[in-house]
Amino acid sequence: MSALDRVVVVLGGAGTVGSGIVKSLLERGFRVAVVSRDGSRLEKLKSFVPAPTRDRLHTLIGDVGSEEGAEAAKEALLKSVGKVTDVVSSLGFSWWQGGPPHTQTLQELHRVLETLLLSTFTSWKAFFPLVQETPSGSYTFITGGAGERLLMPGTGFLTLGAAGALAFCQVVREEYPDVPCKLNEVKIDMGVATPERLRPGYVSHLEVGEAVASLVEKGSVSHAVLCTRSPADLKTLTLEGKI
Repeated sequence: MSALDRVVVVLGGAGTVGSGIVKSLLERGFRVAVVSRDGSRLEKLKSFVPAPTRDRLHTLIGDVGSEEGAEAAKEALLKSVGKVTDVVSSLGFSWWQGGPPHTQTLQELHRVLETLLLSTFTSWKAFFPLVQETPSGSYTFITGGAGERLLMPGTGFLTLGAAGALAFCQVVREEYPDVPCKLNEVKIDMGVATPERLRPGYVSHLEVGEAVASLVEKGSVSHAVLCTRSPADLKTLTLEGKI
C-alpha cells in the first residue's frame, strides 16, 4: 500500500511532538488527520506544514478526552477521510512542575491524569478497532521517560501521569499479543522542543517526527518498545525503522 493510500490519525498532532510527526508524515506522502480542541492550534499547524502538502492534511475540532468525544471525533473523521489505516497517539503535555504532592489538590491530580493517561485510553478505545485487524496498519504510542523517575523536585504529578501511560501501553501490548496490526511504543527519554527552543538534553521535534514517520512507513517491528535516549537513536530509527 502506497503512502497516498494510507491515512494516519495523529492524536495530539497540534502539539510540539505531534506537529513534527505530522510534518514528516506529510513529506513522505501520507494523508494525515489531526483532532484538537483548539482551532487556533490547528490553524498554526496548517501554516507550519509545507504548502504543497496542505491538501493532504485534514483537521477537526474535537475532544478525544472522553469516550463520547472520542467516538464523535472518530465518526466525523471517517466521514471526511473515508478510512483510517494508522494511528499515532502523542497526547498530553511534556512538562509539569507544580510543586511537591502535599501542596497539590486532588483536582490537579485528576487534571494531570486526564491529560496523560485517561485521554490515551479513551482515544485508543475509539480508534484502535479501526486498525487492529489490518496487517499493513499500525497503532503507535509516543511516551516519555518521566514515568520512570522524578525528573526534578516538584514534578511528581508528571511522573504519576507518565507512569500511568507507560503501564497502559504495556497492558495493550500484552493483552493483544496476536493482533495483525503493528502495535508499538516509542519512548523518548529526552526533552523535545522546536528548533528555536533547543537546549542541552533536548532534541528537535523534527528529528522525532522523522523517526516516528519512518517507523510507521516501514512497519518492520511490532509489539516493541523503541527507547530513544540520544539523537543517534532517532537517526537509527529513521534509517532502519527500528532500533
